[in-house]
Amino acid sequence: MKSIVKLLTYSLVFAVFSPQDSFGDAVTTFPEYPPEVTRGAITLNNEEPAGPITLRKVVPRVLLQNPELMAFDQEIRAREANIVQAGFLPNPQFEASAENFGGQRAFSSFNRSQNTFALSQVILLGGKRTKRVRVASFLKDLAQWDYETKRMDILTQAAKAFADVLGAQEQLKLMRSLVSLAKRVHLTVSERVKAGKVSPIEAMRTKVALSSTNIELQRAQRELQAARKRLAATWGSTNPRFAAARGDLFSISPVPSLESLTRRVSNNPDLARWTSEIAQRQAVVNLEKSRAIPNITLNGGYQKMGRTSDNAFLVGFSIPLMIFNRNQGAIQEAFSRVSKAETNKRASKVRVTTALAQAYQALAFAHSQATTLRNQVLPAARNAFDAINEGYRFGKFPFLNVLDSQRTLFQARTQYVRALTSYHKSVADVERLIGAPVNERRALAATSK
Repeated sequence: MKSIVKLLTYSLVFAVFSPQDSFGDAVTTFPEYPPEVTRGAITLNNEEPAGPITLRKVVPRVLLQNPELMAFDQEIRAREANIVQAGFLPNPQFEASAENFGGQRAFSSFNRSQNTFALSQVILLGGKRTKRVRVASFLKDLAQWDYETKRMDILTQAAKAFADVLGAQEQLKLMRSLVSLAKRVHLTVSERVKAGKVSPIEAMRTKVALSSTNIELQRAQRELQAARKRLAATWGSTNPRFAAARGDLFSISPVPSLESLTRRVSNNPDLARWTSEIAQRQAVVNLEKSRAIPNITLNGGYQKMGRTSDNAFLVGFSIPLMIFNRNQGAIQEAFSRVSKAETNKRASKVRVTTALAQAYQALAFAHSQATTLRNQVLPAARNAFDAINEGYRFGKFPFLNVLDSQRTLFQARTQYVRALTSYHKSVADVERLIGAPVNERRALAATSK
């Protein structure tokens, strides 16, 4: 009898204090929370940047100060705590009871009561605790993949906003130069009107053209302010103070083939996460299977007899009979969710590949448009304007030709700036889909500066 009591006592102590699950593997200890995430040991002050800003300075500020990314940090912390909780053993249960008192005659007092004090502990079988920890670990991995997806979305948004600022700045410079040009044309026409060589109506036309250009200048100023606010919003600011965005808007690189970009699409976090997603759901299957294995509850304690003041030990165990509920429905549900994840993975690959093809077409078109405007349209428009403007001064061309050539040059330069902006924004879209730089050599050169 004493040996049985000792055996049950050792079993209870082992179940409460052992770092291992019954018939399972060792469980990791409580992890220490890491220090505040610095993402590459980058530290920033909270002051709004006031000087010129580059994309290299924008990226760390976005990573550390974007409110949406900061929320994902808290979610990862919550998943870490979930891992810790999943590794805990069930708490032991203490039970005390009194019998044979408060009755009649001999049982009217506590003198003959029978008092029982017992301790019980559930012993998990089937590796349930280890499997719970494994499921929770995969949930943390998925939270990290969700963070990576959001991180790339935010960085893509920041890169496109930065390109918009560069384009808006160039557009404002263009409009200022066009206003200056319109003023010179108006001055030239006014001098010819004073000399009696042309009609005053032509001076009125140049004044109208100058007023229209001033309106476009005001529009360019408003578009620049809006672009600056969109860029500052990526790091959680509503009042941009940076002086200007510094970058090479006019730098374009050859576009790789669609086939080479498609081969790199596996780096996309929207696709890469499905490996962890399927593993997590398979871990849920294993967990649900383990729940079909019944747990054992061990009991141990002693009784005190009020009448004789004798003590006696008691031991026992209980185990549920898995007759009706063997967790069949939950197991089948877990298997179905694995199949669903595999189907979703294939659907995601089709969706990402299709989006890449569309983004690639936009990139190729923007590259072709910018190249054609730079190499053919802009030189021809500039030469035509210079020749017609010079010929007008000597009376060789009518004034309508001057206005037409000026409008053509303005439209060509505007299209060129817009094409460059579209090109850089399309590059950001493609890089988001392949999860890597479009041009690896250019990226290597940029990181080495």
